[in-house]
Amino acid sequence: MTPLIAPMQALIVECCAAPGAQVRAGDVLLILEAMKMEHEIRAPHDGQIHEWFVGAGETVEEGAVMLQLQAVTLAAPAPAPTSPAPMSQAVSPTGVRPDLQRVIDRHALTLDAARPEALAKRHALGQRTARENLADLVDEGSWVEYGALAIAAQTRRRSLEDLQANTPADGMVTGLGSINGQWFGPEASRCAVLAYDATVLAGTQGMRNHQKTDRLLQIAHAQSLPVVLWAEGGGGRPGDVDVHIVAGLQLTTFASYARLSGRVPVVGITSGRCFAGNAALLGCSDVIIATRGSNIGMGGPAMVEGGGLGQFKPEDIGPSALQHANGVIDLLVDDEAQAVATARHYLSFFQGRVPQWTAPDAQTLRAVVPENRLRVYDTQAVWPALFDEGSVLPLRTGFGIGMHTALARIEGRPVGVMANNPLHLSGAIDAEAADKGARFLQLCDAHGLPVVSLIDTPGFMVGPDIEAQAQVRHVSRLFVAAAQRRVPIFSVVLRKGYGLGAMAMAGGGFHEPAFTVAWPTGEFGGMGLEGAVKLGYRKELAALEGAEREALYQKLVAQQYENGSAMNMASTLEIDAVIDPAQTRHWLAQGLASAPLPARGTGRFIDTW
Repeated sequence: MTPLIAPMQALIVECCAAPGAQVRAGDVLLILEAMKMEHEIRAPHDGQIHEWFVGAGETVEEGAVMLQLQAVTLAAPAPAPTSPAPMSQAVSPTGVRPDLQRVIDRHALTLDAARPEALAKRHALGQRTARENLADLVDEGSWVEYGALAIAAQTRRRSLEDLQANTPADGMVTGLGSINGQWFGPEASRCAVLAYDATVLAGTQGMRNHQKTDRLLQIAHAQSLPVVLWAEGGGGRPGDVDVHIVAGLQLTTFASYARLSGRVPVVGITSGRCFAGNAALLGCSDVIIATRGSNIGMGGPAMVEGGGLGQFKPEDIGPSALQHANGVIDLLVDDEAQAVATARHYLSFFQGRVPQWTAPDAQTLRAVVPENRLRVYDTQAVWPALFDEGSVLPLRTGFGIGMHTALARIEGRPVGVMANNPLHLSGAIDAEAADKGARFLQLCDAHGLPVVSLIDTPGFMVGPDIEAQAQVRHVSRLFVAAAQRRVPIFSVVLRKGYGLGAMAMAGGGFHEPAFTVAWPTGEFGGMGLEGAVKLGYRKELAALEGAEREALYQKLVAQQYENGSAMNMASTLEIDAVIDPAQTRHWLAQGLASAPLPARGTGRFIDTW
């Protein structure tokens, strides 16, 4: 005889077999209720109910005997019945229970297919939806969405059915997924992605999409995940009435997003209109990718008009051409498809070394710098022959055109690249070029990218007009940013290496980099050599006139150029070597292989400017 003991104090809900009934092992004999949950007590073996000691509605104590089960041998069981399951267990022909079907149906309302009119309107503008962009950005099968069932906090003024149908996800799609996983694997490719949905309440920032944003940023902080933000939208939303607030200025979203700076790569993307709070988040990103049809502004038309500043159309405020030229936009692209491809390319530099790469023909580097030392050229012509094929991604091309900045790879290793531009002010560094270079150094340092500096500059720009632009403060940013860096700099002097400007390009001085080398075309001096002659030999030149004076001047200049040649610089150990331009890539590859790299994510923020 086997006693069945109560495993806990409980209420007897049901006794499932009569005295004398035969039961099989596993059959339910009793149902107990404890802590508002029902528990099944099953037969431990085949047997016959000998005696009940409890009944439905009674309370039993833990350890009490509830019944006696006598072991008996039973005949083989009959075939299972074909009758349908009870209604509580009913399932669809596909095997989906009603509770699951309700979830599936509710999620369907969040998808683009549930709102064909909004989808058609978006496509008519030549744009994609937030979910279409996400599907293109994130590796197939990797996406997990957070907060999909959120609706606008407007139940006091709108029906639940209306909100579910017309405010899906509260206009903000958030989740985690992999980007470039085919190259870097599932761990290194994980990213947090947030996308304002411009088809929902104009992509405005509602109470719940702020909560969703904060939740995902919390995860990004905790797991050190890169963040991609699609920022299109109109800023704060005044119509959320389900919670009583006056101004909502206690929000943590902006501080949380800004706090990511320097810790993980943060990419901002926009197309269409991006105003107010959406623009503020966008501006905190490491880089901003924007389509040509975009507008970015700290206030949209309504805010501008409300401030008494006049009436303007959305397209009049912060058009992309303006924002690209003034430095707000780092990467200007044609459309959202190109924005996605660019974001993938950008993120790849912070995800690791690629195993496959194609080396360019380095021999062409020998012909980049003209033999005529007075002839200008574009230092960007160096890039196709120096870096892995197809790897170069120029940044901030519309601003600070005296300084080129880019990300690239050498034998699969990611590097940052900065180079003077002799096509602008002969390569002299003005305020915008200095700002651009200093911020780029911060970006590379924060995320552990070594820097290749290609130098061809007569120095910092001088003169009354440039000093009116606070030149002293701006150009000094290069020294400060370089002095605080942890990553190695590799300096290559292509031609002009003059004065403080050349020193700043080399991280503060020619012995600050892991190496400083020059091409045979390199020329050096504490200042422009012509100016050095005029200043240093003023008395001698003033004592002569006409052709005689000019002859002396040309002789002294020639002497200065000979003295300031790359060969002489190397002989006095002011630089490390003079190299064949075709060997530049080899030098850089060897330097990258030997120079230790710091951990990524310094915690030191990247200046937004």
